[in-house]
This record gives sequence, structure tokens and C-alpha cells, in this order.
Amino acid sequence: MSKYEIIIYWSEEDQAFIAEAPELPGCAADGASMREALVNVEIVIQEWLETAKELGREIPQPKGRLQFA
Repeated sequence: MSKYEIIIYWSEEDQAFIAEAPELPGCAADGASMREALVNVEIVIQEWLETAKELGREIPQPKGRLQFA
């Protein structure tokens, strides 16, 4: 499991749960259940990281939980 923050929400438009990794631009997946969306986004995160490495792009460090003052 990655250390990047993942946000999961229901999309009425898509009729699916959407899981996003906001620290990795464009990194998202969907699923029929929250669990499926989570599993799918973990796969996409690994693919995102592999592609970024291959292309020599900067990979952001996981920030973890966002904190508000």
C-alpha cells in the first residue's frame, strides 16, 4: 500500500466510487465499491510512479494527512 493520501467519494454521474491520489496529478480510479476503488487506485499509483521514473519526472514525496490550522 502506498503512503499517498487517497480520497474516495461516490460519483452520481459515473455511478461508481472514485478514488483519487491528489498529490499525483491525474491519478484516479473507480470501482463498484469503496474497496474496489481503493484496490484499483493502488494499482494506478504504482503505474503512475513507474511511468514518472521511466520519463525522468519528479516524484512528489507523500505528505500524509493534510493538517489545518
